Amino acid sequence: MKVLVTGHRGYIGAVLVPMLLERGHYVHGLDSELFEGCDYGDFPELVPATRKDVRDVELVDVMGFDAVLHLAGLSNDPLGDLAPSITDDINHKASVHVARLSKEAGVKRFVFSSSCSTYGAAGDKMIDEGAAFNPVTPYGRSKVDAEMGISALADEAFCPVYLRNATAYGLCPRLRFDLVVNNLTAWAYTTGKVLLKSDGMPWRPIVHIEDISRAFIAALEAPDQTVYNTAFNIGRTAENFRIREIADMVHSKVEGSVVSYADSAGPDTRTYQVSFVKAETELPGYSPKWTLPEGIAQLLAGFAQQGLKPDEFEDARYSRIASLKARIASGMISTDLRRITNLETV
Repeated sequence: MKVLVTGHRGYIGAVLVPMLLERGHYVHGLDSELFEGCDYGDFPELVPATRKDVRDVELVDVMGFDAVLHLAGLSNDPLGDLAPSITDDINHKASVHVARLSKEAGVKRFVFSSSCSTYGAAGDKMIDEGAAFNPVTPYGRSKVDAEMGISALADEAFCPVYLRNATAYGLCPRLRFDLVVNNLTAWAYTTGKVLLKSDGMPWRPIVHIEDISRAFIAALEAPDQTVYNTAFNIGRTAENFRIREIADMVHSKVEGSVVSYADSAGPDTRTYQVSFVKAETELPGYSPKWTLPEGIAQLLAGFAQQGLKPDEFEDARYSRIASLKARIASGMISTDLRRITNLETV
């Protein structure tokens, strides 16, 4: 199939694109490159691409594709808190805009990268796709609104699918250290401390980025009747952990490390356990491979290969919020999060 991947140079896109190519799909990318230069090792450009903000997508940008895999957006709660109205513009309004243009262009399949953050504060009860939305952040709210807006476009000619990803982790050329597993593992590797920034009690479902990518490929290739206008939680049911359990696992993998708590560590209202049975049983071709211990081992091997140092780990390149703030302060990105100049590194 001929596939457009928005956000193809992001954390998930950087892993998904090579996997799509391996499956024999033709891939074209679209990315604003807000984080150009925020690379961990080599990051080759594998596919032809359009450099454009999703807010500015036109009909011509989506013409001629069989499917759009829509990853582009502000990717976490801190970014949403930085600019709630812009988060709504990008994650919600622009996503519906791209979906509407895709439908107009005759694109059949539209796979939207949503989030388990839509469930927000769900407590200790295991929840599935039938649970009520309860977002507690602008980021979570933007994903809810986007799903609802895209769903209204569904008809016999336009098949949207929503993948509510668990908290991602794993090694990637556009690596992020603002994700809990990556962050705790990098702290342990570079400093010997597994540093918790909350009381460690919130539940988080986690999922490796390669397994998220497998879900996108499954949602792309599945028959219409199987995925039509349907949401799937993406992860593994066995991979729900309290954050302190993740810390303990990291501690067990890094000899000599100690678990510690930041002075500001306190409760976190974002807590949810998620069932992934629906994807595991009803999404054809979805077969997650990674477990937390394997993922931590992959990260540690990657850190060793690159010789990760504490000052590099804390560099703005690997934190989306820190990188954006630095680029706004330098005048390279506007306050409405648009690129002003080309940029190699920050």
